[in-house]
Amino acid sequence: MGKSASGKDTIYRKLLENKSLGLEKIISYTTRPIRAGEVDGVEYHFTDEKGFNKLDKAGKVIETRVYDTVYGPWRYFTVDEGIEKDKDYLIIGTLEQFVALRDYFGSKRVSPIYIDLDDGERLQRALNRERKQPEPKYNEMCRRFLADSEDFSEDKLEKEKIKNRFENIDFDNCVRNIASFIQSGR
Repeated sequence: MGKSASGKDTIYRKLLENKSLGLEKIISYTTRPIRAGEVDGVEYHFTDEKGFNKLDKAGKVIETRVYDTVYGPWRYFTVDEGIEKDKDYLIIGTLEQFVALRDYFGSKRVSPIYIDLDDGERLQRALNRERKQPEPKYNEMCRRFLADSEDFSEDKLEKEKIKNRFENIDFDNCVRNIASFIQSGR
């Protein structure tokens, strides 16, 4: 987990590529529009409220969050699609999502990994990413950036005892440190 544009997606992909870690992926769901370059079932499972309601009615939704964006409400949620107890999984998420997953699966089965990065660098990365979109959503980018300051405040991280923090200044070093952390937890 980490603030937007901290490098979570790239780190996530690199960790999954490392077959020696033996990680399975959990892909979250969202009702937000798909961005240029994203693939359904890779970054997210893209759906709509009807799809969410169907999964929720079936008792498969573990947790859900709704964000009031400048484009209307966007829902993000996690679905239990047969998560096995004897496998190790990796998921990209928020602090709120981590707490819900920890409560659902138990603190012995869920370990937080927090990706940290200087706000100026994050803002530049977010701006660069948004400029590549066919229709850049700068207002939403700014809303997310500001919301992250509150969502990942030091008080909230401390309250949830988030101690496994990795600074993404040097990407390769960050990935190595996280991989080492994962291997040491087994």
